[in-house]
Amino acid sequence: MARPPKWKKVEFIPNIQHFVPLDIHSKDMEENILRIEEVEAIRLKDVEKLEQEEAAEKMEVSRQTFQRILNNAREKVADSIINGKAIRIDGGNFTRNICPVRCLDCGKEWKESYENFERIISGQYLCQDCQSQKIVCLNTKGQKFCKRNCWRRGKTE
Repeated sequence: MARPPKWKKVEFIPNIQHFVPLDIHSKDMEENILRIEEVEAIRLKDVEKLEQEEAAEKMEVSRQTFQRILNNAREKVADSIINGKAIRIDGGNFTRNICPVRCLDCGKEWKESYENFERIISGQYLCQDCQSQKIVCLNTKGQKFCKRNCWRRGKTE
């Protein structure tokens, strides 16, 4: 069984998601697609001027993973500038919040994206070890899922 991709935590999703060179007006223009986590890596390193270790911690990834994401993003931006390609910001494997969760049957603990909590609540999400549906957020104080940290609070109340 393939290992599920790890969520990258982002704090910023840009409103403008398409950049096109001014002098080129072709419908067939080539474009580079920047994933949301690549934009976040550029923002943290080049705009916020964070050290690599601190930026990786904010995204909840390893330093090596952060460097790979940043290198991919910079390569796409450079290719677009040098070769007159458009940039579209779209997709990726990101979340605005990652919560620690626990299976009440087997006790396994892991970090889960809040985007999966709707599937957890509806019983469509199972523990990978024991296939149990009894999964709870560890940031709670008596509730099933945290309210303090989750960015879509209204869904759990």
